[in-house]
Amino acid sequence: MQVQVRDNNVDQALRVLKKKLQREGVFREMKVRRFYEKPSEKRAREASQAVRRLRKEARKQAIREGVIAGPKRRAPNRPTAPSMARGG
Repeated sequence: MQVQVRDNNVDQALRVLKKKLQREGVFREMKVRRFYEKPSEKRAREASQAVRRLRKEARKQAIREGVIAGPKRRAPNRPTAPSMARGG
């Protein structure tokens, strides 16, 4: 995995690297491998993850088809009038 450092901005490159690692599941994998996991526990964990993935995909499909309502969208932040910001 590679990240380009632009204009000697290492902080931004680190943020990009962390985001890529998060997306790839490296941190989750490290957490799982920290301790020994019995094969039966591994099977149960992987089965529950598969169920979770399938339910998520089914929920997204139902939202796309209009069977169920999607998540409520938040209204954009509107600037308040100066008199209202002071509470007066």
